[in-house]
Amino acid sequence: NRAHHAEIGGKTPGSMPPDGRCLADEGIVIPPTSIESIGDEFFKDSRSPADNLADLKAQIVANRYGVKSLRKLADQSSVKVVVFHMRSVYDRSSMLLARALDKFGEASAEDKMDDGSVIRVKISKDEKLVVDFSGSADVHPGNLNATPAIVRSAVLYALRLWVRTDVPLNEGLLDQVEIVTEPGILDPPLTCDPEACPAVVGGNVETSQRVVDVLLEALGLQAHGQGTMNNFLFGNERFGFYETIGGGAGAGPGWHGRSGCHVHMTNTAITDIEILEERFPVRVREFGIRRGSGGQGEWRGGDGLVREIEFLEETTVSLLTQRRQLIPRPNGVPGRNLLLRDGQWRELKGIEKLVVKAGDRVRIETPGGGAWLQDLKISL
Repeated sequence: NRAHHAEIGGKTPGSMPPDGRCLADEGIVIPPTSIESIGDEFFKDSRSPADNLADLKAQIVANRYGVKSLRKLADQSSVKVVVFHMRSVYDRSSMLLARALDKFGEASAEDKMDDGSVIRVKISKDEKLVVDFSGSADVHPGNLNATPAIVRSAVLYALRLWVRTDVPLNEGLLDQVEIVTEPGILDPPLTCDPEACPAVVGGNVETSQRVVDVLLEALGLQAHGQGTMNNFLFGNERFGFYETIGGGAGAGPGWHGRSGCHVHMTNTAITDIEILEERFPVRVREFGIRRGSGGQGEWRGGDGLVREIEFLEETTVSLLTQRRQLIPRPNGVPGRNLLLRDGQWRELKGIEKLVVKAGDRVRIETPGGGAWLQDLKISL
């Protein structure tokens, strides 16, 4: 299984340094290792080693439960029957994609990260569905590099939406798909030396969203959503905290985008205000819908959110966000990050690290989703 470990060391609390330049900046790197053999020594550079080990133990227990359940099924029905049904799920997904391919010709789309890095896709039909990201940006100097596994996940997600049928998410959807990437932002060089590997945390959480946006645009499924996870991290040597904040979803043909929700590649629940204030030296001053931030049209884009937090002691804050410069197309309102200090508001960058003092507030206004217009392809 896969889990998110929010604190694994690195340059800043929360292990997502906005100014990271290599994998070593982003925390502990564990080479291929038996999970059963991982102990305290692996997390000596983490700010929360006890939490790391507890989370790993939970993953081990989950895997053991999965093994136990699968064996129980096999005992009840035989291995042959279980394998048959597993294969049937796979084959059904493959068949549904083949059906969608029958009506497909060719499409393309491109968009940019806030710094101008291009994400480009061309989708065509040959013997397989070819999803070609050639022409996307070079290796990013910061942390917006997305590994091929992230790109593959985004493609799988988009195709699951494209088949428009309730089917379990599985590899069968990629059975007739060829994914093409060039060395660059969507296929960064990987080596055994963390100091030589490009940073990637932003690729996982931010670039992945742009990949989904261009895929859904090319397939004609939906206007752009907020296009960011609004990563918000803060802490000091005593603690580290990380959350993602929802925003507006893009509208589609026949439906409005939802307001104040996570979109596409993120689905984490936000921390309850009472728990956040109990465990950390902060006060939540505002949390609600950012009215009017969704794009207006026949089918409206969803509104973003506002989350404003006051800090009660000196703390390092990291922001890793997008859609602060460029809009969620065709007409969503971009987000804003703000700092209140000594009675004065100032705007922060989309990607920024800062030290706040007691009494300072950080306000995050997340983007709204784009509207679905009658002639969306021209409007985009």
